[in-house]
Amino acid sequence: MGFAASSARLYMLLARKMDLEFQLQQINQARLRLTNVLDKLYASAQSLEPENPAVVLQEQFMERVQNQDKRLELIANRIQLQHQAITTEVDGLRKIISKSIESTFKLQA
Repeated sequence: MGFAASSARLYMLLARKMDLEFQLQQINQARLRLTNVLDKLYASAQSLEPENPAVVLQEQFMERVQNQDKRLELIANRIQLQHQAITTEVDGLRKIISKSIESTFKLQA
């Protein structure tokens, strides 16, 4: 791969890496919101009598929220794996570009 192709690939990978980082931030914010919802549900469930039918509904809702959090965690893990793969490839491309620059501009003694 030539210098120009390597540089173009590097810029494309860096853009994808930033996109993945943004997606991870959005997922972490969504998970934080779900955690806040669960905290409020737990607090309100403690104030209810155990025999109250609303407790059952709250428990079902808490279970759905926990399932959403697990789904988001799986998505975040997949994105992190992609991010790590891109980081590895970016490091390799930087070495290739560096070697290409060295060999192109190497002074003949």
